[in-house]
Amino acid sequence: MNVVLLEPEMPANTGNIGRTCVATNTRLHLIEPLGFKLNDKLIKRAGLDYWDKLDVTVYSDYQDFLDRNPGAKIYMATTKGQHVYTDVAYEPDCFIMFGKESAGIREDILVENQDRCVRIPMWGDIRSLNLSNSVSIVLYEAYRQNGFEHMTMEGELHHLHWNK
Repeated sequence: MNVVLLEPEMPANTGNIGRTCVATNTRLHLIEPLGFKLNDKLIKRAGLDYWDKLDVTVYSDYQDFLDRNPGAKIYMATTKGQHVYTDVAYEPDCFIMFGKESAGIREDILVENQDRCVRIPMWGDIRSLNLSNSVSIVLYEAYRQNGFEHMTMEGELHHLHWNK
């Protein structure tokens, strides 16, 4: 799986998303311009000690991303989408793109990918969910559809044992 952040603005969100990507063995793709420097202390604090384990690629712009990932199946997560995120079948090697916090994905990009624009249902007229929460919701649905392949499915207690 691949998560793509198009021009992210907030380092704490990107740090949280990076941590989620490490926990799910997901590649993170960052498309510039970024609203922060990659060595920002807020990224490191949000990502804790996971950032160095992250598989991350940075692109100079959207076209650079497309050029370096030819044929990529890209789903666009947007509040403007006409399909609910659970209504599509995510391939194990797909890309799930999220836009910047203040404006989302540009409409010209959305129109070019209309059939792959997905949204998370929300109540009322709230503008959007937090970006890192949105990534988690859609990414885990994609992994659920693919059987949580290679993920640990059971946890262990630290001091006690589960009754068998």
